[in-house]
Amino acid sequence: MSEQPSKTGKRPQPGVAPIMSKSPSGSASGSISYKDAGVDIDAGNALVAAIKPLAASTRRPGADADLGGFGGLFDLKATGFNDPVLVAANDGVGTKLRIAIDTGLHDSIGIDLVAMCVNDLIVQGAEPLFFLDYFSCGKLDIDVAEAIVSRVADGCRQAGCALIGGETAEMPGLYAGKDYDLAGFSVGAVERDCILPRRDIAAGDVIIGLGSSGAHSNGFSLIRRLVAEQGLSWDNPAPFDKALSLGQALLTPTRIYVTPVLQAIRDTGAIKALAHITGGGLTENIPRVLPADLTARIDLGSWQVPAVFAWLQQAGRLDSGELLRTFNGGIGMIAVVAPDDADKVTAKLRASGETAAVIGLLSKNTGSGDNAGGGDRVRLNGALRRFKD
Repeated sequence: MSEQPSKTGKRPQPGVAPIMSKSPSGSASGSISYKDAGVDIDAGNALVAAIKPLAASTRRPGADADLGGFGGLFDLKATGFNDPVLVAANDGVGTKLRIAIDTGLHDSIGIDLVAMCVNDLIVQGAEPLFFLDYFSCGKLDIDVAEAIVSRVADGCRQAGCALIGGETAEMPGLYAGKDYDLAGFSVGAVERDCILPRRDIAAGDVIIGLGSSGAHSNGFSLIRRLVAEQGLSWDNPAPFDKALSLGQALLTPTRIYVTPVLQAIRDTGAIKALAHITGGGLTENIPRVLPADLTARIDLGSWQVPAVFAWLQQAGRLDSGELLRTFNGGIGMIAVVAPDDADKVTAKLRASGETAAVIGLLSKNTGSGDNAGGGDRVRLNGALRRFKD
């Protein structure tokens, strides 16, 4: 596996003499090293050494190899699956990174990276098995990179998956100043006969909403614009949480739903479908897991929306439909269950520490278009409850 070399491509080999090159004047009297060009191999190697114990802390059955090879190894037989289907997901953190870079607060962004991938895996009923990260920058800052990867490892531990490799690309000329970018890649597995969504989803089934931890990792281009229009800086007290700076509050990491949701799937056998509420919000993500003839009717008064969304709604002058099409609105994941199973699934999720409540139900799609937002597939009924103080 190839964890964190200081350039794109294969990890540099120690002890290889640098290739001599002409000086900028064209003479052969000097050499220009890779470090002179902006890529520090020694820094990359130092980062690898710092990351190894972090990766080791995420080991699980199937992932026992050390970092340092060209590819990450995983033994699927060690996991105990009988007839597994692999499920893969990749994602990034979006322009939330801009806030982390501008504030110098890098401690949570690695959890976001893991969450955005593994929450997509569990939507299909899959258990996350392993994760790889990609970190690219103009100039490698070991402390920043280590802080980010340490939180990637934290996210992996929360999700029960192993950090088995990754890549660091130091690319001067492509990134300005302290800018960097992140991408994550995860693979999970699910028994063939347990893949979600199930085929027995029907009118009358209910929708359970699981609370979010805030804006998660979506809508930050709009958030950043609203912050600028309000004349705020990241170190100002957050208008919706005076105990934190605005930067700290907005960098609250994405919630990882893997452990409680997988436990509810296995213990109740009642979950028919799941949807991760990311970009596009409730109105765009719920239809992705529903049969074409069904509509989700969402009761907007059935959950208490976090205060950050009250501020965003006021600052952007957004109606409820636009708010819930851009942001998660306080619901980070939904589950579809039969009405008779709603109480036991909700109780199971709450016992695992989730905020869970029935927020809607499924009905036949009439195509009447009597909706204030979300088209015919998601209908938003009523008004949002008062926002949490």
